[in-house]
Amino acid sequence: MDIAEKIAGEITLSEKPGKTIRKWRETFHLSQGMLADCLKISPSVISDYESGRRASPNTASVKKIVEAMIKLDEGRGSNIIKQYSTKLSNAIFDIREFTSGIPAKNFVESIKGRVVASKDYLDRKIHGYTVMDSLKAIMSLSSSDYLKIYGWSTERALVFTGVKYGRSPMVAVRAHPLKPGMVVYQKPEKVDGLAVKLAEVEKIPLVVSPLSLNKMIEELRKL
Repeated sequence: MDIAEKIAGEITLSEKPGKTIRKWRETFHLSQGMLADCLKISPSVISDYESGRRASPNTASVKKIVEAMIKLDEGRGSNIIKQYSTKLSNAIFDIREFTSGIPAKNFVESIKGRVVASKDYLDRKIHGYTVMDSLKAIMSLSSSDYLKIYGWSTERALVFTGVKYGRSPMVAVRAHPLKPGMVVYQKPEKVDGLAVKLAEVEKIPLVVSPLSLNKMIEELRKL
């Protein structure tokens, strides 16, 4: 998973993008002037974004800002990139954004899925997916790290591997303010009744796939 994509996704999904930009700028140990110089803009533009005086940047602007942070860090040995990439790469197997939304039913068919909850909510479109190790994602990722699994859109499928009963992933989804368009369990031993109930309450289709991890990723990449 590309670190730039993770950061851009967090900024884009944030309720206060300016504050999130500031958080990441400070994480990379950059002054407003350093970032502005790299972008060839006035430092006041960065200041206005961060303070909320200027309207939230569009997707293209967010991409440029994040790429500038990455470029500056690479020039100093990529220390911050390495720090954040390691934690997330241990939990995430694959992440992708679709160029256009995929009908949820088509997504389910591609992974030979069986819908076990919220079958009436398959009229939505899925705009991306994230495949992750359920235990590592739940146990090792902080709330801000967890936000990054949503990439560019919450209208995505969160695919959990290494699932025994599926209770913990749905509890984590229930507790987080952002909700995915679908939750998929890859070859679970069993699906706990509470997981089904939580998916019904949240109106999130819960899908079980019998495919192996490699086969699932192979099929998803065809979409």
